[in-house]
Amino acid sequence: MAQLKFRPLHDRIVVKRLDAEEKTAGGIIIPDSAKEKPSQGEVLSVGPGARDEAGKLVPLDVKAGDKVLFGKWSGTEVKIDGQDLLIMKESDVMGIVG
Repeated sequence: MAQLKFRPLHDRIVVKRLDAEEKTAGGIIIPDSAKEKPSQGEVLSVGPGARDEAGKLVPLDVKAGDKVLFGKWSGTEVKIDGQDLLIMKESDVMGIVG
């Protein structure tokens, strides 16, 4: 994995979507136009964390390399170094896969 030239701030993370399945369980091939955007991705970069009421830095639970599950409409789509990526808050992540 190449070094990303972007560092998120606070409790934000950068996620690359993982490719969706090309076939259904029954073997039917799904065309690109009918595919849903996958809600699973790999974390590429994380911010340092958020601050609590006392001003203490609270580190994030996710780290670069984690596979995560997130909401369908989570994050903001951006293009960085020619890659389509998502920037979202850690709270948009539902959990770590595997």
